[in-house]
Amino acid sequence: MKKMKRLNRKGVTLIELLIALVICGMVAAGIYQVFIAQSKAYTVQDQVIEVQQSVRSAMEIMLRDLRMAGFDNDSILSTVTIPSAVANLKDNDITVNYEYYDKTLAQYQKHTVRYWRDGSRLMRKLTVDDGAYKEEPLLENVENLNFTYGVDVNEDGALDSGITFEPGMKVVVVRVTLTARPVQINPDTNKMISPRTLISNVTLRNLCMIK
Repeated sequence: MKKMKRLNRKGVTLIELLIALVICGMVAAGIYQVFIAQSKAYTVQDQVIEVQQSVRSAMEIMLRDLRMAGFDNDSILSTVTIPSAVANLKDNDITVNYEYYDKTLAQYQKHTVRYWRDGSRLMRKLTVDDGAYKEEPLLENVENLNFTYGVDVNEDGALDSGITFEPGMKVVVVRVTLTARPVQINPDTNKMISPRTLISNVTLRNLCMIK
């Protein structure tokens, strides 16, 4: 009579179980680290895109007003007078004047727009006909706002190089430098995100220029 083979009913030992748990823990820790790294990278990229869009939007609004500086419609129906294209010229503060036709109200208006840095905010103040005004923050977490002025001293219509701006000089070019960080930054990714800077030059082409 053949002997029945004895079944191996032996289970795993405690050491084997511990080794298996350690291996599983190492794999899980690796997966978790990859997930955290990917999450931080996504957060950083999202914040970078956000601050770039915010800085670009604020810059576009400023450039739009600067390009309009000194504009005078010269319509016989208009009573608006533009005494100067730009005024209150400082390193981080500028005021521009131009004529604007409001199609809704069907009237010509004098728009005076001031840009300046208030702490960590870029501010814009629009005054209509030296009366009603609207003040609003355009951008938060501003680290730098700088205006550099190019002048035309000899009145030849071209930019004069090597001349430092002084009050009373005719301004023909304004260079705008704007630097900002994201509004809300995760402390874990703070060091991973550098400030974003945009620099733009605007030539003041309208006839009504400051003198």
